[in-house]
Amino acid sequence: MSEIIVSVLYTAAQIFSDIGSLRIVNFFGFSIDAGTFIYPITYTLRDLVHKKAGKKVAQTLIFVVAGLNLFMAFFFWFISILPADIAVGPQREFGALLSPVWRIVIASIISEVISELVDTEIYHFWVTKVTTKYQWLRVLVSNAFSVPVDSVIFSFLAFLGSFPFEVVVSIILSNIIIKYATTLISLPLIYTVNEKNLKE
Repeated sequence: MSEIIVSVLYTAAQIFSDIGSLRIVNFFGFSIDAGTFIYPITYTLRDLVHKKAGKKVAQTLIFVVAGLNLFMAFFFWFISILPADIAVGPQREFGALLSPVWRIVIASIISEVISELVDTEIYHFWVTKVTTKYQWLRVLVSNAFSVPVDSVIFSFLAFLGSFPFEVVVSIILSNIIIKYATTLISLPLIYTVNEKNLKE
């Protein structure tokens, strides 16, 4: 798999998860933002970018995608406030579905950037200072740090004060559980690309 394909998949997963985060669902008794079903795969995809293209490219991609997500929110907001074509109808469903909830958008982008940068640093430290063996282990270690960072920052910024505290805690716990489960499922992906110079 080339770094272009991996980067596109990372970008798509980030965008899909940000849209999904606008809806809170009940999943096996847990309150959870629906973006959690897709977002965890971005950690492994980011690891693939890091492995294939190096640390600097991975860091650049994180900021570029954050900018794309912010642009997407502004774009959805802009077209949701434009008057609808009367011949077609009011089309209120679009605004109800995709008009951004700005607190969630900002919380999502901030938590994504911070947690992905943490993941990048832990991953880079592991492969340059600890070992290049057991590639699955580098994914587990970096995600062990980045998953709770993302879940706590996002949940508190997005929902604290709007939802009961126990609901926010439920969102955090369910996010962590699902993200760790996705990490385990996605571990084999780390073997799908070749290693770049680890010092870069």
